[in-house]
Amino acid sequence: MRLLRLALRSLVREWHLPELRTLAASLTLAVVALGVVATLATRIERGMLANAAELIGGDLGIGSPQHLPETYAAQARDEGLSITQGAGFPSVAFAHEQSQLLDVQAADAAYPLRGQLELRAARGDYIGHGPAPGEVYLDHRALVALSLKPGDSVQVGGRDLRIAAELLRQPDGGELFALAPRAIMNLADAEQAGLLGAGSRARHRLLVAGEPSQVARWRSWAQAQKLPQGAELITPEQTQERMRSAFDRASAFLRLTALLSALLAGVAIALAAQRYARRKTTEVALLRALGTPRRRVLGLLLGTLGALAVPASLLGVTLALGIAQAAWSFASTLFTSVPVELPLGPAFAAAAMGVAVLAGFALPPLARLAEVPPVAVFRESMARRVRRFDALYFIPVLVALALIWSQSGSARMAGILAASLAGVAAVAALLAAALLWFARRVAPGAHPALRLGLAALARRRGMSLLQATALSLGLVALLLLAIVAPALLEGWRRELPSDTPNWFVLNLQDDQRPGFEQALGKLGAQQLNMLPLAVGKLTAINGRPIDQLKFQDERAKDWSDRQLRLSWTDELPPSNRVVAGAWNGPSPAVAEVSVDTMWRDMFGLKIGDTMSFNVGEGTVQARVASVRQVDWSSFRVNFFLLLDPAHAKELPHTWIASFYVPRGNTEAMARLSRDFGNLSLIDVDALLDRVRDIVDRVSHAVRWVLAFSLLAGALVLAAALAASAAERRHEAALLRTLGARRGQLRAAAACEFALLGLVAGLTAAFGAAGAGWWMGRAVFRIEGFVPPLGPLLLAALAAAIAVMLLGLAGTRKVTRTSPMQLLRES
Repeated sequence: MRLLRLALRSLVREWHLPELRTLAASLTLAVVALGVVATLATRIERGMLANAAELIGGDLGIGSPQHLPETYAAQARDEGLSITQGAGFPSVAFAHEQSQLLDVQAADAAYPLRGQLELRAARGDYIGHGPAPGEVYLDHRALVALSLKPGDSVQVGGRDLRIAAELLRQPDGGELFALAPRAIMNLADAEQAGLLGAGSRARHRLLVAGEPSQVARWRSWAQAQKLPQGAELITPEQTQERMRSAFDRASAFLRLTALLSALLAGVAIALAAQRYARRKTTEVALLRALGTPRRRVLGLLLGTLGALAVPASLLGVTLALGIAQAAWSFASTLFTSVPVELPLGPAFAAAAMGVAVLAGFALPPLARLAEVPPVAVFRESMARRVRRFDALYFIPVLVALALIWSQSGSARMAGILAASLAGVAAVAALLAAALLWFARRVAPGAHPALRLGLAALARRRGMSLLQATALSLGLVALLLLAIVAPALLEGWRRELPSDTPNWFVLNLQDDQRPGFEQALGKLGAQQLNMLPLAVGKLTAINGRPIDQLKFQDERAKDWSDRQLRLSWTDELPPSNRVVAGAWNGPSPAVAEVSVDTMWRDMFGLKIGDTMSFNVGEGTVQARVASVRQVDWSSFRVNFFLLLDPAHAKELPHTWIASFYVPRGNTEAMARLSRDFGNLSLIDVDALLDRVRDIVDRVSHAVRWVLAFSLLAGALVLAAALAASAAERRHEAALLRTLGARRGQLRAAAACEFALLGLVAGLTAAFGAAGAGWWMGRAVFRIEGFVPPLGPLLLAALAAAIAVMLLGLAGTRKVTRTSPMQLLRES
């Protein structure tokens, strides 16, 4: 307790020192940056799950090709859960001597349990539930295709139904990826019409909703039962996979910005702790001379550090929660009106990480300070004893690596970032060493101001190397955030230009292709991408039946049991890149197949392996000729397996196509659907809008975190330049005493800081370019990404100027103070 009181008194007495203020500010910024992003990430993850529950219309469900036993609904009622039952099936609607294939959902009056059913009638837009008996809801495409409006009658399943409203939006994600125009009818009407009887193509569904604990109990009970054949659980986690790629990439961007901010704060902490330790040397030596044990001295130093860390961490947690709450009001629009409580855990976890950063970066100089011998009170050289090796300095390296590993969310990103920062530190140290070598040889014949600046760098060799390395690490983090991250986001945005294909068509026949392409031309369609589609099954690999093979990847068994979609093309598709082997030739001697990287990894394939497929009534045996990296986010037609056309063109097939049609052509697309009644037209505009919205919001979030990073970067610059302030004051006093003018001292300082800033800026610019290119290809998978070298080089020049100006600002007091006063202060 006495030691704690001494630590608190020491903190209060020394609070005016800039080093302690820098330590406190750096720790607060680290906690804020980590806490804001961690809190938002946790909240967004919960929002995704809640939003996914809206997409399925409930918290959990079971889908089955046959009626579910009543026990499942009874158990849900016993748990106190709300339930709704329904079924989905294709059916044809008739009106005005016209017909239209519909994607019909039969629902009861309780549907939906989660989310909203948005409808439009003569009285305007409103929120409703499942239709009453004798009524049906049709979406706009269906109304246009059948020339109907709300209030008219339509025949579905042999029953005449009144169109009660236009269907605007419904849960279960139908608005994102519908194979046909949508309709919702009453469940009892569907049963009475015989649409749900034996042999129907209906898929029945039971949805439940309630408190999380109740849902979890029912889920455990349902999983313990033997589900009917073909039945499966419907979970929010499965539904959100549609957007998983976009959210994962967004999370990676946010984690990267928070991580770099925390590392910047760590560098500032290390520099401030180094300077604080140097300032405390005499005091510690005096305590040792008075008989204070080394352990007690170390306890006092760590107690002071702890007394500083607690209020700074609490301030960081408070700011993080406040900023996260304000940011959520903006970000929550991604999830409509899903209420998600403010989680407290991530912010306090960020505080723990911030304290770990403080301890890891500040402990080595303070631990060494405790070893100052008592004789250092009388001999300053003993206080500055330098060790050739000190294992304590591995601690900040290990803390930085642990922070990168825990916050990156990706082993690949962690490795790239750690390797890049290590490379920048090594290059900065080498360039600084070369500059010092150059200074010793050029200084004697240089301009007086340049000679003084070079001599100052060379005289403080160790401090110059430390300053150059710290400035380089701080600047590379800032450049990654300020220039490379926005360029990566712009590259992501360019992946989804305004003319990205927004429609897909299935089941196109050979003889329909000319007429369909002509019809698309009249609509002004662009970016048409059309490939044949054959359905088959994988039967053997290298002559061994697939059911006799064992694979390490658990997905292999599931994929081997599925029907496969195969295609072929003469040219490599635009969103594909060959990463191994060679693309199929025009007429190979044996059948060849090109596989996607996922299939290669999943089945352990290599170039030269053979794969056998059953397609229709025939068999195809093909040699693996190449492996492709496929950009699945391109919204183009892509396949895992591509055969060579010479051996595949005679296989039974249809065609699949993607294309872009300008918005506002709903009626024209409905007419196209009527003219080609066998086709399935799929509108993905809503999905594209959702992804674009995510990109825009991540861009804003990165700007928020960038503000903290700029503050942390300013602390790094200030701490790095202040590290040699005491020595510089003493040297300036001596030079002023020997007759040096203020202008000469300012010119010398300008040369010194400009050279230091130029080394750090150039190293950081090329380091940021290399790290950005590496992460763009390996982590974010943005094809063709090239970091903006021009802005990076301009930023390097600006950094050199900024370092010079900050250095001059820090030495202004020195040049305006009398030599006698400076010597007394020293």
